[in-house]
Amino acid sequence: MRIFMTKKVALAVSAHADDAHAALGGTIRRLLDEGEYEIHYVAFSIAEESVPEGFPKDIVAKECVKALQILGVDEKFVEINRFPVRKFPQNRQDILEKLVSLRKDLNPGIVFIPSTEDIHQDHEVVSEEGIRAFRRSSTLLGYDFPWNVLYGERLDRFYEISQEQLERKINSLQAYESQIVKENNCLTPNYVRSLAVERGQRINVPYAEAFETIRDVRFL
Repeated sequence: MRIFMTKKVALAVSAHADDAHAALGGTIRRLLDEGEYEIHYVAFSIAEESVPEGFPKDIVAKECVKALQILGVDEKFVEINRFPVRKFPQNRQDILEKLVSLRKDLNPGIVFIPSTEDIHQDHEVVSEEGIRAFRRSSTLLGYDFPWNVLYGERLDRFYEISQEQLERKINSLQAYESQIVKENNCLTPNYVRSLAVERGQRINVPYAEAFETIRDVRFL
């Protein structure tokens, strides 16, 4: 139990190690720059079954820590689990219990989870169990991947990010060397920058990241 905390906590919950990083890395960097929040990051899988040939099976765990350090997240606030990829429905209760434990230990003010519209089976479980774990205590914001969300109509909260914050996100994502070699990956500079521009256009700023407000909890 962490009793003495000088900052509020924001928790990024990632089904696979790079998910939340790819979706909200700019917002993480912005929160760090503003200095109000301590950022914690939990990943539930390093997708060992999907690692390309020529890389160690645990490479994504190491890449995740390195990438988050480049972004500015302290390694001691990064937790990486090894649930089998695409098998989260079978491990639903264990995932919920881990999230409940994080709620008790961290009491996060903001929790980022996959969108409620995400159709990937692993993302769907993390989203649903995240809501169960944090619905009474935290603001819940859902991040999306356009190819997993058929409509994307629920994006209603936008965080402007600066060019420097965007570039830090792009640079940090290059640490995922095993994922960059895959075709059609979402970590390329062109894709990350283009999506930030598209989201920024929606609120008339150069760059932004967008979220679904699942639950807005404020203690006044």
